[in-house]
Amino acid sequence: MQLQNLIVLIASYVFYAWWDWRFLGLIIASTLVDYAVGINLEKTTAKSRRKVLVAMSLLFNLGLLGFFKYYNFFVESFIEAFETAGISLEASTLQIILPVGISFYTFQTLSYTLDVYKREISASKNLLSFATYVAFFPQLVAGPIERAAQLLPQFSLPKKFDYQLAKSGIYLMIWGLFKKVVVADNCAFFVNQIFDNPVQESSVTLLLGAVLFAFQIYGDFSGYSDIAIGVARLFGFKLMTNFSYPYFSRDIAEFWRRWHISLSTWFRDYLYIPLGGSRATKLKQVRNVFIIFLVSGFWHGANWTFVVWGGIHALLFLPLLLVKANRKNLEGNHLNLKNISSIIFTFLLVTFAWVFFRAANLGEAWQYIVEILKMDDLSMNLFLKSNKYMLFFGVSLFSILVLLLTEYTAFANNKKEVQLNKWKSFIVVILILFLGVFKNPSDFIYFQF
Repeated sequence: MQLQNLIVLIASYVFYAWWDWRFLGLIIASTLVDYAVGINLEKTTAKSRRKVLVAMSLLFNLGLLGFFKYYNFFVESFIEAFETAGISLEASTLQIILPVGISFYTFQTLSYTLDVYKREISASKNLLSFATYVAFFPQLVAGPIERAAQLLPQFSLPKKFDYQLAKSGIYLMIWGLFKKVVVADNCAFFVNQIFDNPVQESSVTLLLGAVLFAFQIYGDFSGYSDIAIGVARLFGFKLMTNFSYPYFSRDIAEFWRRWHISLSTWFRDYLYIPLGGSRATKLKQVRNVFIIFLVSGFWHGANWTFVVWGGIHALLFLPLLLVKANRKNLEGNHLNLKNISSIIFTFLLVTFAWVFFRAANLGEAWQYIVEILKMDDLSMNLFLKSNKYMLFFGVSLFSILVLLLTEYTAFANNKKEVQLNKWKSFIVVILILFLGVFKNPSDFIYFQF
């Protein structure tokens, strides 16, 4: 077991160092700090000392995240605020490289410390197992954000090859690869052009660009999660489901139960519930909803576009909470006229918010929405520009159709994930080989977070 963990840890460190070895020290430092804090939290009964210990972990991890991800954002926002008031300031910003995956592994280690603090789990006494849990390479750079209670005990068990688990992992990896190189990267061909020059495009083109981005980011991020979960299964580990058919959601609350589940449940358990959740007064409920969505938006990146994106989802979620309809759609997974209309409406709301997520700044996002609403130009010239463009458009639509039909089959049968078999996986592999984008593929979107 120890040897197995050592091999996985070395592989994880090599994997991360391959990107930039200089930032490997951040993971090691975060590991050592939270390991030591966890040990001392378990030994200590004094409330004041325990609060100091957990504060040390919070300050260290959030300090790392704040410096590398948000330092320049706060400096530039501070300067802009004074310039708006007619006061000119000079301040230097740093050429800071954002360490890949820092938002994910800092939240993973924080969840461990907070769970030990709440005495929901015991502190890890094995530094090797804990270090491997923090740096586990399949989900290190883009999640799922695993809880220590679920993943850490798996490093204490000797691993034997499990054929059925490995087979399901391979099938999931194939499906994740289809989502990424066929769905996401074909959509990206148009999305990048449309969002880079929105003023040159027609209203219909902009609308389709927003829809294509909705499927690009889903295929890109959920595809990575599927691949990560599948790779982990090859090593005998079980990771949590991170996406559960979010575009079949009937309202925004259901969408957030199905989208990036590891993050939404993290904020629910470590921020929303401690603030009082939905059991507080109506005024505090409103406050809690805005806090959790605005922080979630800010977690994604140092740009006001992400904050506004979070704010939009707060505004969409709030009416459901206030009329106690936020947990209405917990059951039912078949398409009827009512569900179809609710799904389409929810998807359009989510797609509207995605425009702010994808745009370079708030001005461009607003202009993008305005141009769509004008509906004064219904041409689709970009998609018909040449045979190459028509081919990409056709492949994009076909791949989205395959995605939706395949996922609906699993959704309707109450399956937590798409169930491929030998023949279905063979067909998907053929689609990947013939329709996948392998020349100049797009980077995974969530690597930037």
